[in-house]
Amino acid sequence: MKTDRATHEDPAFGHASDVVLGGSGRSTRAEVARVLMEQGPVAAAGVAGELGLTEAAVRRHLDALIADGEAEVRAPARSGRPRGRGRPAKEYLLTDSGRVRFGHGYDDLATSALRFLAQQAGEKAVDAFARQRVHDLLGPDRDVVTAPGTPQDRAEALARVLSARGYAAQTRRGGFGVQLCQHHCPVAHVATEFPELCEAETRAFADLLGTHVQRLATIARGDAACTTHVPLEDPELLPRVRQEDRSVDDGPVSITVPEREAVPNDDHS
Repeated sequence: MKTDRATHEDPAFGHASDVVLGGSGRSTRAEVARVLMEQGPVAAAGVAGELGLTEAAVRRHLDALIADGEAEVRAPARSGRPRGRGRPAKEYLLTDSGRVRFGHGYDDLATSALRFLAQQAGEKAVDAFARQRVHDLLGPDRDVVTAPGTPQDRAEALARVLSARGYAAQTRRGGFGVQLCQHHCPVAHVATEFPELCEAETRAFADLLGTHVQRLATIARGDAACTTHVPLEDPELLPRVRQEDRSVDDGPVSITVPEREAVPNDDHS
């Protein structure tokens, strides 16, 4: 990929001099951060290959992201495959601060709202909200996901829908199935305190894909991506519509917040 050199001020990434990648409209540093989000942990060579840059140029931007607290280095995962001589290549991924650049907003407000909901209406209300959120997230595209005939095709359709919603999702073959990977989660910080959001999402995936699924990792628990395993051999088929979710499919969930008791008026004047 060719690049157009220009002096580019990118306040989101904290440095004034940068390169703008031709056709993307974004600075090189922003593109490096995007690759870390979608593929991390990833070595500098992998980022360079994705963007068509030299490793030296990529390392300069990686060092800048690390200096700003937006990326970090992680020891590469051990592999059974033999390696060549020398030290294993370092791998990079975004920190929570780095993910903020891609839409981590209003986390404190959302967390406070769910705390209030739990205090006023109980944990069942939080669970109902989580199920309603997934229902609203997919919207009319539910039919797009359920239309294909196999779990793999449905998983690929779901990945496309999630990517359109900003989750940077993709599918990868792994073991005896497919792994649905979401490299971005706008509610990861909230889900750290309220795992009901992740649990409702997993149940919805199983319902849409028509097979048992297993959540292997989540960004909320500190993993690089939210990973869901979708088995393809001898799947345990599930009903397309779970009894517990019918209230969601038929319409909005009704949540009743009890009124506060009236405070006695001590003013006798």
